[in-house]
This record gives sequence, C-alpha cells and structure tokens, in this order.
Amino acid sequence: MAELTPEANRAARAILKWSVRELAENAGIAFSTVHRFENTGLASEKIKEKIKAAYALHNIEITNGNGTGARLLLLRD
Repeated sequence: MAELTPEANRAARAILKWSVRELAENAGIAFSTVHRFENTGLASEKIKEKIKAAYALHNIEITNGNGTGARLLLLRD
C-alpha cells in the first residue's frame, strides 16, 4: 500500500468532499491530529493506517504512481 502523505490526504479528502473534522470523525482520531499531519507531515503509522482505513471504507485508494495522490476505486458488479 502506498505511503500516506499530507498531499495525498488532502486529495482523498477532496474526492470525498470531507472537511478535516469529517475525516477525523470517520477515522476515529482527533481533529488536531489530522490538522497537524496535513501541516507538518507528522503522524504515527497507526494514525496513518486509521486514516487510510477510513478512506478504504469509501472506496478511496492512496496512490504513489507518478506522484502522491488518491483515486476513487470503481465498484464492479
């Protein structure tokens, strides 16, 4: 799985149209933790995994193809 960066985090939030507060609620972490991560890049691996899990529940994948980012996974029947 790709590394979660502040840039990829903001991209994923934008896809879902989530605020920092909405991400924090969905990931089960503090608003200040998300805010600090987006501004400094500092977060434990446990926090990053919680954030990625919240995105995965909404079909968002963090990618590092040609640069850091996020994408919406297409659901198949």
